[in-house]
Amino acid sequence: MKKYKIETIVGIFVIFGLLCVGYMTVKLGKVDFLSDNSYSLVAKFTTVTGLRIGSPVNILGIDVGRVEKITMDQANQKAVVEIRIKKDIKIYDDAIAAIKTEGMIGDKYLDIDPGGSGTLLGPSGVITDTQAAVDIVELISKYAFGEVKNK
Repeated sequence: MKKYKIETIVGIFVIFGLLCVGYMTVKLGKVDFLSDNSYSLVAKFTTVTGLRIGSPVNILGIDVGRVEKITMDQANQKAVVEIRIKKDIKIYDDAIAAIKTEGMIGDKYLDIDPGGSGTLLGPSGVITDTQAAVDIVELISKYAFGEVKNK
């Protein structure tokens, strides 16, 4: 009987440990299963070089969301970026989305100027004003091979 008692206690600790690991994985991975406190927006770019699924979305330097999906619009030859924004953040129809780099060679992130025209973008709204990332390698190669002229 004592053998089963010890095995039961060990089993309870193992299950408790696995539940704790699962909880921490969800919390640290920023995955929300139980609540939907965000909405989606779409932005169309000419290029999204370096931007990845899971890249942060910032407004005024504050992390307000993540890049959810990146696809291609074949008809208009645009890259379509679907983002998830926290529900309490207001984005207007004159917002500007720009792909920026953290530091000189850091990761890419999506920066949004929320606008303020008065008409709010709802779920699945489209940000029409976008700016693609500046390609540092292209600029350096133009300078190195003499394509940039001094005035």
